Amino acid sequence: MKPMTPPTHHCPAVLIAAPASGQGKTTVTAALARLHTRQGRHVRVFKCGPDFLDPFWHTLASGAPVHQLDLWMTGEADCRARLAKAAQEADLILIEGVMGLFDGEPSAADLAQRFDLPVLAVVDASAMAGTFGALAYGLQHYRPGLRMAGVLANRVASERHAGMLQNSLREPEQWLGALMRNPALTLPERHLGLVAATELTDAMQRLDAAADALATTVLGQMSLDDWHRWSVAFAPAAVTEAASQDCPLQDLTIAVARDAAFCFIYAANIDCLQQLGASVVYFSPLADNALPPCDAVWLPGGYPELHAARLAVNHGLRDSLHAHVVLGKPLWAECGGMMSLFEELVAQDGVSHSMWGLLPGKVTMQKRLSALGPQQLTLDDQTLRGHTFHYSTCETPLAAHARTTRPGVEIIGHEGEAVYVQGSVWATYFHAWFASSPTAVARIFQTQIEAHT
Repeated sequence: MKPMTPPTHHCPAVLIAAPASGQGKTTVTAALARLHTRQGRHVRVFKCGPDFLDPFWHTLASGAPVHQLDLWMTGEADCRARLAKAAQEADLILIEGVMGLFDGEPSAADLAQRFDLPVLAVVDASAMAGTFGALAYGLQHYRPGLRMAGVLANRVASERHAGMLQNSLREPEQWLGALMRNPALTLPERHLGLVAATELTDAMQRLDAAADALATTVLGQMSLDDWHRWSVAFAPAAVTEAASQDCPLQDLTIAVARDAAFCFIYAANIDCLQQLGASVVYFSPLADNALPPCDAVWLPGGYPELHAARLAVNHGLRDSLHAHVVLGKPLWAECGGMMSLFEELVAQDGVSHSMWGLLPGKVTMQKRLSALGPQQLTLDDQTLRGHTFHYSTCETPLAAHARTTRPGVEIIGHEGEAVYVQGSVWATYFHAWFASSPTAVARIFQTQIEAHT
């Protein structure tokens, strides 16, 4: 079938980056989204990398779904398609970077150059003056061909301090203003990152305060016409006229755990399940004492360690999950979802909680990060991409059915996360990006074993 070339769409867009983590990228991105959304503009926000938590704030600020962009995990074609679709409907596209601008492989700078995105640098200037200019100049010129939108000083002490920072710039037009130091503009954090906006009753007030502060800066006072100097041409990949309509999960209902304990869910993963034909329903392991009627279950990651006492006494849901598995129905558990399936969870304070007991063994919370980084899982001839990020360790007599690998690492002894299979239960610390292999995802959720007798 002859490929069709979809039209190119132009839309103002910036990638919000920084010289390092902790500079205020998330706050500035969310504040910018909130500011323009309040003014009646349609803003689409994306997050560079596999992060689950920052998108909670961006979703609240923009009122629109937030998807991840990662040249390795999601792939260039996926990034291109999502950006092009957003450009058709948005007045403004914001992309929050990850770590420092040039950190990681691929980095935020790689993404910016691949799609010709202007880079807006956020710099914590609280402990510098003239060096601010050197840092801004370095970010702009370190890599040839990088398109720079400008630099925003964050956590500035005073108007005098702001003047010193502005005067240090080699190129004055790069100045986008200063956000003054204000503890109210700091978003709360815990061991896995930011506290999800859905957990705070004052989350919108925090965003409005940040948007009000940003409105006093050069960046915040720019009109939409001003933003068009950062317009980007987004051209989607060509598609064939007769695209496949295969729906291998047609007529299946997948129950997805979703509450404060299980909240690490890519919006794109839900889209993928629905595109495969599945109906998605939600349940709360914290509040519901039984599964909804379903053919399969997905227990995503989250914070079971913070809610272990409540999860442990939800015997109704525990029994419902056991009954689901006895019938041979699929259950896919990721990270926090897997942690809840073991017999025991030892919290960081040393208190032990009896969990749901679908898998033998225990998990123990650690004070330091146990694993972090991109991972991929090969099932037959299909490869799912994703990542791992957890503070617990697992002890179980189960042998690993499979193991993930790190991209580019094929050395024995450098395997990634174990995938445990017991009956119809698949459990792993690995967080999968479903769209990287819908075929593999369909196989997982179609797996039906003979019911136990």
